[in-house]
This record gives sequence, C-alpha cells and structure tokens, in this order.
Amino acid sequence: MPSVGRNIPHDSARGHVTGQSKYVDDLPFARNELIVDFYWSRVAHGRIRSVDTSAAAAIPGVAALFTYKDLPGQNLFGPIIQDELLLAEREVLFIGHPIVVIAADSREAIRLARNAIVVDIEELEPIFTIDAAKKAQWHLGESRTIRRGEVAAAFQEAEEILEGQWRCGGQDHFYLESQAAVAYPGEHDALIVHSSTQNPSEVQEVIAHVLGLPINKVTVVTKRMGGAFGGKECQATHPAAIAALVALKTGRPARIVYNKDDDMQITGGRHPFQNDYRVAFTRDGLITAAAIDFFSDGGAYADLSTSVMGRAMTHADNAYFIPNMEITGTVCRTNFPPNTAFRGFGGPQGVATIENIIEEIALRLGRDPLEIRMKNCYGVDDRNVTPYGQPVTNNTLPRLFTECAERSEYYARRAEVARFNRESKTHLKGIALTAVKFGISFNTKFLNQANALVNVYLDGSVQVSTGATEMGQGVNTKIGQLVADELGVDASTVLVMITSTEKNNNTSATAASSAADLNGGAAVDAARRIRTRMTEVAAGHLAAASEGELTASTADIVFAEGQVYDRRSAGRKLKFRELVKICHLQRVSLGERGFFATRGLEWDPVAYVGTPFRYFTKGCAASEVLIDRFTGMMRVLRSDILMDIGRSINPGIDRGQITGGFIQGMGWLTNEELRYAESGMLLTHSPTTYKIPNIQDVPEVFNVDWIDNATNVVNVAASKAVGEPPLLLAISVWCAIKNALSFVSDGKLDAPATGEEILMRLANQKPETRN
Repeated sequence: MPSVGRNIPHDSARGHVTGQSKYVDDLPFARNELIVDFYWSRVAHGRIRSVDTSAAAAIPGVAALFTYKDLPGQNLFGPIIQDELLLAEREVLFIGHPIVVIAADSREAIRLARNAIVVDIEELEPIFTIDAAKKAQWHLGESRTIRRGEVAAAFQEAEEILEGQWRCGGQDHFYLESQAAVAYPGEHDALIVHSSTQNPSEVQEVIAHVLGLPINKVTVVTKRMGGAFGGKECQATHPAAIAALVALKTGRPARIVYNKDDDMQITGGRHPFQNDYRVAFTRDGLITAAAIDFFSDGGAYADLSTSVMGRAMTHADNAYFIPNMEITGTVCRTNFPPNTAFRGFGGPQGVATIENIIEEIALRLGRDPLEIRMKNCYGVDDRNVTPYGQPVTNNTLPRLFTECAERSEYYARRAEVARFNRESKTHLKGIALTAVKFGISFNTKFLNQANALVNVYLDGSVQVSTGATEMGQGVNTKIGQLVADELGVDASTVLVMITSTEKNNNTSATAASSAADLNGGAAVDAARRIRTRMTEVAAGHLAAASEGELTASTADIVFAEGQVYDRRSAGRKLKFRELVKICHLQRVSLGERGFFATRGLEWDPVAYVGTPFRYFTKGCAASEVLIDRFTGMMRVLRSDILMDIGRSINPGIDRGQITGGFIQGMGWLTNEELRYAESGMLLTHSPTTYKIPNIQDVPEVFNVDWIDNATNVVNVAASKAVGEPPLLLAISVWCAIKNALSFVSDGKLDAPATGEEILMRLANQKPETRN
C-alpha cells in the first residue's frame, strides 16, 4: 500500500506528547561549558560614548566579555542587504541591540555582570512610525512598482471611485522554544553549532563571516525547533554567532538561550503595514482599476524586508483580475528591532488589503461582498493573468467560491445575520467569505533548489538527509513517505536524519511553504537513482532464476510492499532487503545524492514582471462572528474552510497545518496587539500581556476540507504546499467583524480588531442605529 496519501503519524508525535523530543537546550551540559548572554541597548536610538566592562570582568564566574572589537571577522552582515551590525559599534538603532557579549559559569554571574556593565549612550531622536519614516525619507532598499494597463485612463472613465487607507499591526512569532544555540569548539578552529534555526546554511555562513573562518570549518546541526513561523529563518543567526564567538575565543562549549521576555523584546516579527489605496469600479461592482501604495515598517535593518514587500505586492490582486493596476512598495526604516519573515511573508498584508477594498466596494454599492468577489474572480479560460504577468493556470477559484458558499450555507446564514442584527439590542453578527491565491516558490529564483542524501543499508532500512528543518510542520514525515514509495517499502523503514550542513550543503531555508516541494523533490531524485541501479540487478537476477523463462527486462521490474518482482512472473519475488544484499555483493552503490531545482521560474527583480511562482495554492473560507455591543468581545461562531491542496501527501498533517495556520491568522487579525511605551520599549512581552489564541478562540463549528484535485503534476506527487496559505483565510474572520460593524457604523476597521478596537468603533455608530 503506497505511503503517499495515508495518515501516517508525525515522526515526532509520540515524543512531543511524552516529553521525550529533544531540543537545543535539552543537550547535556558539557564539562567546562559556558552560559552566554549579552548586554543590550535600552535606548532606541543613540550614540555610544563609552563602554566600561571593568566591574563586570571582576565578578566571580565571569569568563569573558566581548565587544565588536573582539570579532575576528566582519561585524557587518545581512541576508539581502549587508547593513546589520551583530554588535553595536558607535550607534544603537533599536532597543535590544547587542553591545557586550557575556560568558559566565552561571546565570547569576550573567545577571550580575549585566548590571555591572556601564554604557554611556547619548540619546538621539528615534523614528517609531511609518509616517515619520516617510517624512524623513528613511527607507530600506528602493521602492518598487508593478504596473499593468492604463491606470490613469481607467480612473478618468470610472463610474465609481473609492479611496482610503488600511493599516495592520505586527505580530510576535511566540514560538514555544526561544532562540537557542550551543557551540562546541573543535580542532584547528573548527566549530559544531547546534542551532534552533530554519536555515542551517545561513547560520553556518554568518558564523564563518563574523569569525573570519572558511565556511567548511563550521558545521551547523538542527534536530528540530519548538516552533519558528519565520522567526528563525534569519534571526537565529545572531545567537548562534554569539555562542560561536565565545566558543572560538575561549575554547570552551558555549550555550545561549533567550528567555521569553528578552526574545520578544529584541527580535523582530511580522511587518506592520500602512497601505493607501484608490480603486475604480462600475456600479455593478466590476473593478476596472486599482492603485495601491504599500508602506511597511522594516525596523532598524533590512533583514528580509525587501523580499517581504515583494510578496505583498505580488499578492495585492489575490483572487481577482484587475485589468489596470499599479502597485508600489516601500520599506520604511524605524528604530524597532528588524522585522523579519513570518508565516505568509507579506502575502497576508497584501491579500487583506484587497479584501478590505472589496468589502468597501460592497458597502458603497449596497451589495453582498461575495457577489463582488465572484464577479471579479480570476477566470479559467480568460481574465487569468496577474498584474506581474503570470498566468493563473489550473484555476479552481470559481469552483472553490461556489462550493464553499454551498457547504457553509452562506446565503441563508447571511439573511439570518441581517435579521438578527435588526432585532438584537445587545449583540451583532457578521459573516464573510474570502479567498486566497498564494504563490508557491521563493521570490528569489536561486533559492528554489535543494539536495538530498539517501542511503540504503544491508537490512533494507533507509536513511534520508536533506536541508529541510523540522519545526512541527511534518516535513520529515512527508519526505519519508515520498522516499518509501519510490523504493516500494513501508514508511516505517525510512528514517529522516537530523539536518546538518556536513551532509547537505548550501541549502535554502525551510520557508516559503516550499520545504516538502524542494527537499522532497531532491530526495525522490536520489531514491530513483538508487532504484534504477537496483532494477538492473533485479532484472538480471530474476531472469537468471527463471531458467530461461524470462529475459532481463528493467521495464517490467516492480518495487512494491517491500518486495521486488518481474510483472511477467509475479510468483517469483525478492524481498527488498534480499535485493539490497545482492546489489552489495555485486558492488552496486546503495547511496546517492539527489538534486532538485524548480523549473519554469523567470522573474525580473527590478521590473517586477515574470513568473515568480511554480503554482498557486488556493482556498476559500466562510466565517461568522458574534460581537457583544457593550464590551466589544468577539466570538467566532463558525468557520468553513475549503482548499485546493492538490493530492495530499499526508492528510492528517495537512489538516493540522490548515487548522493551525487559520488560528494563527486569527490571532494576528484579532487578539495579538504589540503595544509600546513612548521610549519604544515593548510593553507586551509575555503571555500575561500578549494574547495569542487559546482553545476558547477556536470557532465553535469548525469545518476543514479540500477538493479532489490531482492535476498539479508540476509538483512532487501532484501535491500542493499548505504551510502558509491557510493563514490568509483567517481574513474571513476579520471581514466578518467588519461586516458586523457595518450594520451600525461606516464599517471602517484596521487590524488587529481587538475587543478594544471593536468597542471604539461601536462608540462611533451611526445616530440612527443607536439604541
């Protein structure tokens, strides 16, 4: 029985629920190991006048103190633009900017040393808002534009024009395992670093860069992460490099683990956006033109902000064909920690903007927003090219809209919502049905590659090594299933190994929802090469065993259910492990490297035109909310999700990804609000002040399903990526809140729609609706 398509449990499921799964800080302490932390700036923007570490150095148990002057290599680094300083030199640009690295025998010594360090900083004027950054023209990278059609002419001829601004806040990753790394020194300046990272190769490269080492002297290992969501794609480099610095300089193992309060204060999160829009449409609701100006808060350094903006821009159309469109994107620089990747990577901010616009159009025209959405939906045979020039092939969006509306009983429930709101004096209801069309591939072409190593052992068991990193999403389980089917063995005989740069070099981050696509493709390539060699041996062996009945024919050899046979004489079968031994005796290699590079990608990063994505994962969701008029408290009564995820490799894991992504998206748009003091210090830096969704926030009725569609043959096993797209379907919840408020107000709403935000909007209701 094939493994692909089966509900095989996550390979770490039992370990997670029993507490046996090992994370970085579970590694046993080595003899002479040092604990590492750092003194960071409490000033958002300032000039460093002096740093005095003499008192800290005298504290018993303090082994070493390092500043930027102690770095053997380069202090300046960055994944796209090299503008970030690992350790502040003459200026600090955000609260949390590392200044002095502390290595000590105990956490108490670390605490005392931090308190003893004296840093004199002259405070400078900080920039904390997008508006202030725009006024100061303080940007990260260059502004970019996507343009199609005759936008100006379309506005001149428009029957209706609507313009406004929409804002959304940031979001903390709130991974359960904070940033962590342990560095072990070896011979000849070699280092082995265990890092909680989505990107071992980048951690390896940055460590080598800042320590002045060749890359081959640094080995980075990642067993698993206790969550990441993009927050460990680039920002895991900082703690790993700091631990590596200590290990190299002292010759002792070095461990760094952020506590939750520090982690939330000194690392960046999802980018806040402030978007200006102008849209032209007919009185029937057909959009004829749109001009959207995206402005994001990138924080103090570039990190991945320019790429995040690129994905926001390429998702400004979402599920809708707009013939004349101009999209600009500008990353604003502020004195907050550098914002970074977060599940969706700019896509949510882009999609939420156009979905808000559609809600506004429906309000202006007095129409059902779903009618506007379906009227403007990308077509199957025409009206199916994006503003940046990529055709929307294999388009299931019209089907998803129709089926989701039917399954969720949208139209009947919408009528019931209107009736309820006419009669209730204490509560409001709202309902919305939104879509997602999420491009799958890295925005940057060269990142769409992967390599894998597959080894078959003499007992028939199999090891697989890839550059994919496991953070709970089940990528290792899926890769194991893919390899099992290629070799015709049970998935239980395939073990996906710990990720290491020693075995898989120059790998891309586990991100962009592409890990299973890329690394699965590479693993399949390696397994096929091994199977090809084994097939030749099997054909010869079975022909010889038939005593002249069969001639050797590789085309007739079948690998299935742990056995190998010639389909012309299925009665004679070899066990897979028997064939392995025969191959070994005949000196046939049973190990192989595989490689995969996504085809069909062409993207001009300057003109912003081309085909940046291999395919699109699509879906729809209908959500209904209930709001207390007196408190602003909101509950999600029901959500119905319907997606096109191709042929599911593992339905159980995919269902978990859809459910979890949707709830995390709800958090961003409703509960999770980052609040800052006037100084720029984050106030909401713990679970007591920062509210992520809990079990009570899950919709009371929650239906998750996907359509049958095995036509995505451009991807491994005809599957589709499912890590990020479901998060964007939570926009249906935000739109349902907006719909509820539109019964008593103008419906204007930013994100997150917290209870406080809803209550303030209710306080500004239309006079005729006040009771």
